[in-house]
Amino acid sequence: MGEPLRLRPRLEPPLSSLLDAGPFLHSLVDALGSPLNLLLPERMAENARRFHAVYREHHLAGRVYFAHKANRSSSLVRRLAVEDPAAVGVDVASLGELRHALGCGFTPDRIMATGPKDPEFLWLAARVGATVNLDSRGELHQLAELVRKYALPRVDVLLRLSGFESAGGPEEPGVRVLSRRSRFGSPAGEVTELLSAVERHRDAVELTGVAYHLDTTGLMEKVHALERCVMVMDECRARGLAPRVVDIGGGFGVGYVADAAEWDRYTTALTEAVLGSRPALTWRGHGYGLRNEGGTVRGTAALYPAYRPTAGPDYLAELLSLAAPSLGRPAATLLLEHMYDLCAEPGRALVDQCGLSLVRVLDVRRTGEGTGEYLVRLAMNAGDVSLEEHGVLVDPVLLPRAGAEGESDQGPVGVYLVGNLCLEADLITRRMVFLPRLPHPGDLLAFANTAGYAMDFHAHHAQRQPVARTVAVVDEGGSWRWCLDEEYWPIPQFGGALA
Repeated sequence: MGEPLRLRPRLEPPLSSLLDAGPFLHSLVDALGSPLNLLLPERMAENARRFHAVYREHHLAGRVYFAHKANRSSSLVRRLAVEDPAAVGVDVASLGELRHALGCGFTPDRIMATGPKDPEFLWLAARVGATVNLDSRGELHQLAELVRKYALPRVDVLLRLSGFESAGGPEEPGVRVLSRRSRFGSPAGEVTELLSAVERHRDAVELTGVAYHLDTTGLMEKVHALERCVMVMDECRARGLAPRVVDIGGGFGVGYVADAAEWDRYTTALTEAVLGSRPALTWRGHGYGLRNEGGTVRGTAALYPAYRPTAGPDYLAELLSLAAPSLGRPAATLLLEHMYDLCAEPGRALVDQCGLSLVRVLDVRRTGEGTGEYLVRLAMNAGDVSLEEHGVLVDPVLLPRAGAEGESDQGPVGVYLVGNLCLEADLITRRMVFLPRLPHPGDLLAFANTAGYAMDFHAHHAQRQPVARTVAVVDEGGSWRWCLDEEYWPIPQFGGALA
């Protein structure tokens, strides 16, 4: 089988401390079933403060908006609701998320409505006074008609742009910087028509800023987009409009894997396996987007860069320090010169280290293919912890049942993790995962850092299997306390905040 190819998770407090509380975690699964999601609301609040600390370092004002689509939890949104109103808001991308944010305690002035918008979503956002981030002239016209028809107050709006293009900066004249296509936002080349439409609807909307959201990790693409937004703001002012906000969207990233060498080793080995120069690393030779064409690797690995030395608030700090390609000054300086506020919409990065998913081992058996490999069947399905659906490769943590820790299985051992659905495709991991020893029925596996998109984004009731329940946990002086996610409120209660 060769040397184990580990991808051990990056763990920070309090998540690392929670994983040390094996008996507590087993007791929760015994009581509430498998799979089970655990969330850490206090770490969420700390992440928001870390993001805003970058604002302060660059002397910038503005809000950090949590992209609610990353997690449907009530406890996380309620915890953010009691943070500094001037610093933290919530980005909602549906009518249901808007209603949820209001019910969790967010006032409308702290809510940004983004994403595809049906009339009901637009009407409620306008009715309560949320800011609307518009993707097209069509949305602008629809919103203005709703405001007039129902005699609503003027709505604060941002114009989201996409399709940025530049002829390069002073250091690289003639080099074109292009942003990849996006289904969100209006092409930057249509700004003149957009602003004319805003002027026609000034009785219904007030332009408070411009925005972008790029599905890329490329810093140069993002700093160019920010620079272009500042230029558009100048054009707005020349028309007599008074915008004050540049919204740079999300995409700040998370580092899932702790060790760069492990990540590099695995991705290199994956390429070698696709070429056939080493045994397959995956179920039935799955290549994660790579393929062997006549001895040459083709395609692109559909993998999230699980080891990221710069992510989250650090990524934001690097972006703000990077020189704009045309104007040649740091992005933060451009904002300061114009006294513009900065808004950001982190999702995955704001719930970094905020949760884990627990699952019970049901069965362990050999594959029957004479390879010495094992199938480990879990009490969950692939939709319950959709790390691989998002291209995130990271090892789970084995939490042995009490009394099983001393069993003398040889380890580490390579296993395939499979789900509880009657489907060949229900694989929790397509790759072979190496565990410190062979697990036994009753052991738990903990998938760390699943709060961002992984724990409930694809969850479903297929074959009438249960969807994971979710609990909020809080460390109270070294003792873990918990409550159901929907029962969490960030205020003192009789007998303590949690039960």
